[in-house]
Amino acid sequence: MTLLESIVARAQSAKQRIVLPESLEDRTITAADRALADGLAEIILIGNPDEIAAKASELGLSNIGKATIIDPATSPKTEEYAQLLFQLRQKKGMTIEKARQLVLDPLYFGCLIIKSGDADGQISGALSTTGETLRPALQIIKCAPGISCVSGAMLMVTNAPEYGENGVLVIGDVAVTPMPDASQLAQIAVCTAQTAKSVAGFADPKVAMLSFSTKGSASHEVVDKVVEATKLAKELDPDLKIDGELQADAALVPSVGQKKAPGSEIAGHANVLVFPCLEVGNIAYKLVQRLGHAEAIGPILQGIARPVNDLSRGCSVDDIYKMIAITACQAMDAK
Repeated sequence: MTLLESIVARAQSAKQRIVLPESLEDRTITAADRALADGLAEIILIGNPDEIAAKASELGLSNIGKATIIDPATSPKTEEYAQLLFQLRQKKGMTIEKARQLVLDPLYFGCLIIKSGDADGQISGALSTTGETLRPALQIIKCAPGISCVSGAMLMVTNAPEYGENGVLVIGDVAVTPMPDASQLAQIAVCTAQTAKSVAGFADPKVAMLSFSTKGSASHEVVDKVVEATKLAKELDPDLKIDGELQADAALVPSVGQKKAPGSEIAGHANVLVFPCLEVGNIAYKLVQRLGHAEAIGPILQGIARPVNDLSRGCSVDDIYKMIAITACQAMDAK
């Protein structure tokens, strides 16, 4: 079974309620139809039922009738959600009038459904920017306990089965926080290990905090940050298997790890890689993807109390389908 097949199987095993607020977008509604046909999740579409039915008919989709369709303009819960938004944001200057206006925005409405316990996760971005996706999530759902930093993980399915979990590695941050400080980097490590469990299905995440130095082989303030982050990550999650600072070869290759970091249970055996900054992580995964012909799945947003994921506006139907399965796996673990 491939990694994607295992993710889909886990999603199917406990159907989660996934909100798709961009319901009239062709790729999104097509992916929703496929997800419903496969029993991947319970799908909640935000929008006018007649317009959604017309779009489904136009595209020849036959399963959209299985979705729950909620129109913020007519839902009996709209005022309840507006009051909730007002309560959550009044200290930030939110008025009830503004809340009643924002609740009609499908991205806000979807996050309020999740906050109220009526859904488990949300996916948008085929039409919306990352900022538009994240803003309501952070205002309404907020970060997970003990976490103040949102980050993005990537599943890398490589052609090198000797590394990671039969060639699969989970890496972060590759998408959100440009220059994390030590505390944020520690949070990224904890969250990426959690993504490795909930999405990739790793039973035993082993986290390497990467640097250009291994165990003091170089001296620099950016190395010091990684060392401090490793310490803080252990305090955040005492059960976390983590070591750093490690160079990439020391993290992945047993013979190099034994030589450069003798006695480390992570060196040479890492399956989760945490980069010291977004610049490094983003460049690294794209190089591995292109030069190594690896499959990159994600990015998967992490650190939010309930999963909210962001798509590329250039995404395919298959990308959205995969993200529905991934979000469902995250939601199962978040409960």
